[in-house]
Amino acid sequence: MTMMKTTRIHEYGDTSVIRHDSVPRPRPAFGEVLVHVAATSFNPTEAALRAGLLHAFFPVDLPYTLGWDVAGTVVEIGAGTEGFAVGDRVIGRLDSGGAAAEYVRAPADVLVAAPASIPLANAAALPVAGLTAWQAVFEHGKVTAGQRVLVNGAGGGVGGFVTQLAKYAGAEVIATASPRSTEVVLRQGADQVINYTARPVSAAVDGPVDTLLNLVPLSPPGAAALALLVRRGGRIISIATPIEPAADAGVSAMHMVARNDVAHLAALVELVDAAALSIDISESRPLADLAAVHHLSEAGRTRGKVIVIP
Repeated sequence: MTMMKTTRIHEYGDTSVIRHDSVPRPRPAFGEVLVHVAATSFNPTEAALRAGLLHAFFPVDLPYTLGWDVAGTVVEIGAGTEGFAVGDRVIGRLDSGGAAAEYVRAPADVLVAAPASIPLANAAALPVAGLTAWQAVFEHGKVTAGQRVLVNGAGGGVGGFVTQLAKYAGAEVIATASPRSTEVVLRQGADQVINYTARPVSAAVDGPVDTLLNLVPLSPPGAAALALLVRRGGRIISIATPIEPAADAGVSAMHMVARNDVAHLAALVELVDAAALSIDISESRPLADLAAVHHLSEAGRTRGKVIVIP
C-alpha cells in the first residue's frame, strides 16, 4: 500500500488541532482524477472551519483534510472520466477539501487547465479567491467602464483580484489597504489607495461611488458609514459583514457567497495567460507550516496569497 502525507483536523479547535498524518494514497472513483498536488493555498475561511465556526452551515466529516484550492498534475484517471489525460496540469476549487496533501482525488468537472505562463504551484492561489472576485465584480457588482468603485480590503488575497478585475473592466478604483500593502495594490491598478489605519475610510473618500465591494469584517457603525458613500442607484456587494443601506437610500445591497464555476475559472486562467491578471504570492510555505499560517492569519499578519507546498 502506497502512503502519502496529508494535513488534517480530527477535532475543531485552535491551530494545535492541525495534524500531519500518513494515510493510504487514494484511487480516483468514477468521474474523478487523481492529482499530484503541486500546491494548495490558504484561505482565511479555512481557519474559521478549523475553529468550528462554520459547522452549523458547513458540516464536515472528521478527520477532515484541509485545502480547497488545488494546483497539480493528473497522474491517474478514474472510470468514466473524460476531458483530461495523465500529465495534464490542472487547477480547481475542491468544495470537499483535501488538497493539503501529496495527492488528492478530484471531480474532473471542477478542474480546468492551469495557466501556462506561471509556475504551477502559484496557480493554486487562483480558484477560491479568483472566483470570489470574479463574481463580486462582474456577476453581482456589474462593474463597467467609467464607474467609481471602492474596494474595501484590497490588500488581501481576494482584494488583489477584485482590484485588478475592476480596473480591467475600466472602472476608477479606490482601494483601502495598510501601508505594507500599498505598493502592491497600486501595481494591481488602484487609482487611489487609502490607508485605513490612519483615518476612517468614510472620511477619506472624495465624493460618492457607484459600487462598494467590501471584503473585510466591519463594526455596525463602520458598515453604516461606508453605505453612505454609495450614490443613489449604486450597489453594495459584501463577502464579509452584510451592509444594509438606509431604506430610502436607493442603493441595492447583497451579501454574497461565491460558488464553484469552471467557466469563470477558465476565464480567469485566460486573463492570467494574457498578462491581464497577476497573482500576488506573498509567501510559499511547506505543508508542515500550515498551522503557523493559520496562526499568522488569525493575528492579521498575512498579506496577499500564501501557497502551501506538500
